[in-house]
Amino acid sequence: MPFKGRAKVKTAIFGAGAMGSVYAARFREAGHEVAVVDPWSDHVDAINRNGLRIEGPDGDRVVQGIRASTTAETAQGAGLYVIASKAAGVGAAAEALRPIVGADATVITIQNGLGAGERIARYLPPDRVLLGVADGFGAAMVGPGHVRHAAMKLIRLGELAGGMTDRLRRTEQVWQAAGFNAKAFDDIHRLIWEKLLCNVTLSAPCTVYGCTVGELRDDPARWALALDCAREAYACGLAEGISFSFDDPIAYVTDFAELVRGASPSMRLDHLAGRRSEIDFINGAIPPLGRKHGIATPVNDALCADVRDREAAFGGPKA
Repeated sequence: MPFKGRAKVKTAIFGAGAMGSVYAARFREAGHEVAVVDPWSDHVDAINRNGLRIEGPDGDRVVQGIRASTTAETAQGAGLYVIASKAAGVGAAAEALRPIVGADATVITIQNGLGAGERIARYLPPDRVLLGVADGFGAAMVGPGHVRHAAMKLIRLGELAGGMTDRLRRTEQVWQAAGFNAKAFDDIHRLIWEKLLCNVTLSAPCTVYGCTVGELRDDPARWALALDCAREAYACGLAEGISFSFDDPIAYVTDFAELVRGASPSMRLDHLAGRRSEIDFINGAIPPLGRKHGIATPVNDALCADVRDREAAFGGPKA
């Protein structure tokens, strides 16, 4: 079915972790035919057998009628594809999608960090790809078929190549009609970088020091190191031509940290669960850009090395 206006299109979610599960539930409740693809077979079996249980600000309920699978075939014929996997899985998801994405379909990736659009574009035409940024989505898996989320602030959407298009506006309308606070932007890369700046400030430092955002913020020495991460990233963003909406990155990331004092970044949660994190796409994205532009990034270098040393002991898959 072509992806037009507020139509109830078949929607396929690749990566039904906490965030992907919330997307799937909302679209299904809005009347969409929904398919989810995820490698966690227990989660897939639980959704097919019992439905998807969602706890959150709008109640605790079980959403029925979502078709779940560990293989991509169930997503055949969708008009909207949402890649919600961990950053390391974006390329593999796009490769799996390549033989089944129709000419009228739209593919959206909603990720932390940098480079998701480029990794998708290796397998799919860039003009079919939108980028998304999720703000204020505190979500976590409770168990197979069961997710809990604390908030759902905003989904920012934009074209990979930039600009405001009819397709982008239609996509905004579809997300809004499914109950999301969604907004289209003509420069999604600026928004990706602004979120990255906060993630770089908090993710590796909280992981290395084993603390919440508030605990990091309240330790002067550790917070100073976190702000050095932000300074390095901001300098790289400026060198990349990013037009930030602010001139003071320290005030920006500090204000954000104050809003999420009780939180632990997903990188720290991954380590607490013995999983490898998205370090390569968050703090780890900064040193290569520093080398490209002749910008020193010693703090991000050191923290990335510490995080990777810890992850070397985990073994198993990266995500």
